[in-house]
Amino acid sequence: MISRVSFGLAGACLLALAMAGCAGTPPEEDPVQIKLKDLDTRLARIDRVVANQSLLDLANQNEAMRADLRAMHNDIDQLTNRLETSRREQHDLYADLDRRMKALEARGGGGSAAGPGEAGAAGAGAAGGSAVSGNDDKAAYQAAFDLLKNSQFDAAIAAFQKFLVSFPDSTLADNAQYWLGEANYVNKAFTEAQAAFQKVVDKYPQSRKLPDALLKIGYCQYELKDFDAAKRTLSKVATQFPDSPSGHLAQQRLDNMAAEKH
Repeated sequence: MISRVSFGLAGACLLALAMAGCAGTPPEEDPVQIKLKDLDTRLARIDRVVANQSLLDLANQNEAMRADLRAMHNDIDQLTNRLETSRREQHDLYADLDRRMKALEARGGGGSAAGPGEAGAAGAGAAGGSAVSGNDDKAAYQAAFDLLKNSQFDAAIAAFQKFLVSFPDSTLADNAQYWLGEANYVNKAFTEAQAAFQKVVDKYPQSRKLPDALLKIGYCQYELKDFDAAKRTLSKVATQFPDSPSGHLAQQRLDNMAAEKH
């Protein structure tokens, strides 16, 4: 009887110990749980990497956009400066041309006053769009000059060219040669204008148009971007004719070129 009771107690104890051992095994040691936790950790790391990469991409895109904006602002500033320079030069050009024309008109269109008959012939030439042909060089000159005053630059170029062929020995030839250069200059034909002004220097070294012709040669060289030659020519004008309007204008252009770093 005692043996059976002891055996039963022993069996109960063994069963209790087995159950206690199972209950005492920590759940984290379960391979399935360990694998799941490892997967969760890996997924969390991947999420962080993806999030960080997205932020990095956004930051790079933002910096690229800022760089593009800075470049655009710089281009706009340069274009604005060029436009302002072009407007200023255009204004100076027409102001200078207007001043010279008024001065010439005050002297009678080239140093001598035209008579009634000459004025009438000049008016007819301007209305017809070409210089007057014939033996009257003053009338032909005035007709060409009127075309220039009326901003008919192509017609004025043709009229002055015809005058120089028809009246090469006229006392107005140096003036005609100079205004031929001016007409080409206003037409932005700077190569042709420079050649016309150079002829004033070469053929008429005693002409009162010499300082003006040298000045405009410098202007043409500037427009043609031959900046070294322009500086030499303009410096020559400023040095040789310091008290003349041409000398002052030459110095102004030199100052502008220095500001532009040419």
